[in-house]
Amino acid sequence: MLGANVWHWWIGIALFLLSVLILIVLVVAYLKSVSAQKYPTAKQQRARHTDL
Repeated sequence: MLGANVWHWWIGIALFLLSVLILIVLVVAYLKSVSAQKYPTAKQQRARHTDL
């Protein structure tokens, strides 16, 4: 019965760390997407001007 309790804690810790990692990745991806729209690269600017 002690083994089940130990596994319960390790799985909880692993899931918590995975959740925090996923949250960090989502926030970074969102910020990168928003800043890319605000500050486009030269290639994106050229593509935008040729579409007009």
